[in-house]
Amino acid sequence: MFVDKVRIYVKGGDGGAGCMSFRREAHVPKGGPDGGDGGHGGNVVLQADQGVSSLIGYRFRHHFKAQRGTHGQGSRKHGANGEDLVLKVPVGTVVREYDDETKEVGELIADLTHDGETVTVARGGMGGRGNTHFVTPVRRAPAFAELGEPASDGWVELEMKLMADAALVGMPSAGKSSTIARISAAKPKIADYPFTTLVPNLGVVRGEEYDFVVADVPGLIEGAHEGRGLGHEFLRHIERTALIVHIVDMTGGWEGRDPVEDYHIINRELELHAAELAERPRIVVANKVDVPGTEDAIKRLAEEVRRDSIEAAGGNEFAPSPIDPKLYQVSALTGKGLDSLVAAIGQKVHELREEARVAEEANASYEHVWEHKRAERERRFRVRQLSDGVFRVEGVQVERMVVQTDWNNEEAITFLQHRLKRLGVERALEDAGCRDGDEVRIVGVAFEFESSNYAEDPFAGLDED
Repeated sequence: MFVDKVRIYVKGGDGGAGCMSFRREAHVPKGGPDGGDGGHGGNVVLQADQGVSSLIGYRFRHHFKAQRGTHGQGSRKHGANGEDLVLKVPVGTVVREYDDETKEVGELIADLTHDGETVTVARGGMGGRGNTHFVTPVRRAPAFAELGEPASDGWVELEMKLMADAALVGMPSAGKSSTIARISAAKPKIADYPFTTLVPNLGVVRGEEYDFVVADVPGLIEGAHEGRGLGHEFLRHIERTALIVHIVDMTGGWEGRDPVEDYHIINRELELHAAELAERPRIVVANKVDVPGTEDAIKRLAEEVRRDSIEAAGGNEFAPSPIDPKLYQVSALTGKGLDSLVAAIGQKVHELREEARVAEEANASYEHVWEHKRAERERRFRVRQLSDGVFRVEGVQVERMVVQTDWNNEEAITFLQHRLKRLGVERALEDAGCRDGDEVRIVGVAFEFESSNYAEDPFAGLDED
């Protein structure tokens, strides 16, 4: 079964709790703090793997969770880190955020186009720090430790787009499957009725000079850009390819269609699906030229291709054009003209690869934009007044701080107050009208607001990193 789009829930491992402990040795009546840190939780990582051909492994299993970190112990014994959970996906998988409640697709996370490329989609929680980290000149024996940080979680959408150099497109029964079977070792299903091909096929073509990968995309029909005939499911596989090979059935098929009109219909569908596809380099192929009575249609199509090529070059017939002005005449049945077609595709693919390589080198300093966006989002918080004297603070980082706090420990609560003040939460509450004695709610915790004083802050100067 070919599966090319799934949605999965991923959750990193929670961090282990830090330990609150003091050294106990003979002849050392007041040993210092020696609580170890909790282990970090494992991450959920997606890895592109050349050996994976579809997303079938995620069709029936949708929830994935990494291993949590273990708790710290006394004598500065740190907890073990949880192992990462590595999920293998096909090369060419696009990863996006997904909101399971609104059913909306969000930010692009990654486009895994190389074998072995990885992206972390759910980070494990940091392990809580032991009480050794909270020693200050005025607090020599901190009697608290941090709890483990909760891991990040959420839904992501995985969409597989074929990684091919060239895509064969055209009307149903135009001869795409017969062509790929002739020029490569691919063995697609071939029959004399429309929509024989229901899933894309990939084939490796061994040319005299250059090798390339070609995709046989199931037949398109008018209205494909609106989803007719599973148009969206097939058109997205063309987005990835560098070269479009447009195959036109010169007989008009069993319906007796006009080949030139078919040519324009497919061009319109590509443009309406994604505007940049109209500018994608392409080669036009007249198939089934061995059938008598196709001469007039071949001549008319050749004129249309030449006209489109000049128009794509800005009206200058001598300027380079993304559309090859030559109409390649072939017969997938007899093999006529296929050698010259393979040579032309191989040469064009080689040129496009070189252009892509130069562009990639120019942008070698790639940064994980989504990682920065996510970190920036998590640092944000907002204060809302729910009613008179009642306020709520919302924000990922703030909420994690609260969850990491042991609310049965006065020192831990004092440290939380210190952290919230450093983050600007206390000032934001005061600006929103919160005064001493008002109720503040964060996650599932409610407490009475009490403004602090830096001069009395027992954690002032503490390096939290």
